[in-house]
Amino acid sequence: MKKLGLATALLLAMTGAQAYQFEVQGQSEYIDNTVNDKNFTGAVQGTFYLKDVDSSKGPLAEAAFLNQASNISLAYNYGEYDVDAEDLDFISHTYGAKAEAYIPTKVVPVYASATYSHTRTDGKGGQPDDNGDRYALEVGALATKNFLVALGYTSVADQYALDAFNILSNGVAKAHLETATINEDQDAITARTKYVGNIDGTNMAVGFETGIVYGDDTAYQLKTDLYLNPQLSVGASYAESSFEGSPNSAWGANVNYFITPAIAVGASYVNANAERSDLDTQTVGLNAKFRF
Repeated sequence: MKKLGLATALLLAMTGAQAYQFEVQGQSEYIDNTVNDKNFTGAVQGTFYLKDVDSSKGPLAEAAFLNQASNISLAYNYGEYDVDAEDLDFISHTYGAKAEAYIPTKVVPVYASATYSHTRTDGKGGQPDDNGDRYALEVGALATKNFLVALGYTSVADQYALDAFNILSNGVAKAHLETATINEDQDAITARTKYVGNIDGTNMAVGFETGIVYGDDTAYQLKTDLYLNPQLSVGASYAESSFEGSPNSAWGANVNYFITPAIAVGASYVNANAERSDLDTQTVGLNAKFRF
């Protein structure tokens, strides 16, 4: 009977479960730039939701947001970077922990989050090892249905300290652009908005996200997704920073498909532009999610 119960639970998760409390996702990116074409990253994230998430309403990809689902997440990212003909090789490990809470009030739902990330860099070929921490707090509210407005503060104790969750959400190139924008200022103010809404008369939906980071320099990001149906979405994004380093802007495209309500696969592409240098970068990523 126990084996039958486990098999039934697995079958439901694989074929059509409409509620879940855990999500595991993984992704890998191949990085190609002017000085090398052998770099890659790998990342994994696990999320536990305090209550079951109902995925029967709206786009499957945004079920947690639409349910205002409070959660706790852990993430890890591995990056290997080799520069041709130079002793600038290194391996980076980024660990992260995050908590998000949606709190109902008599006026509007209130949002709060806290994030910690640690990046350990192992230098090769004479490069020094390094360690960096970063902390972030956000508070906001859902001004109208499915429309979030949030303000935040980020403290970066070391310039090379990436946001583990930004890597998984937006890719390693944009995560590097964001941390370079904060740079040696170490403290940054952030603001972002997010909206997901159905398109009347169809089973389609649209999502928009905007963000700004004000640190040593200023960066902004725009992102949109078109959900052709609850399972399939295509998206585009753009990010730009005022800092003079490299790269200083990036655009991207992505596609994601839920094979079942519990299993999703996707692909992404990012093109990062470098001014006054030869470090134009392209990344191609693959990702997968499993919910249960």
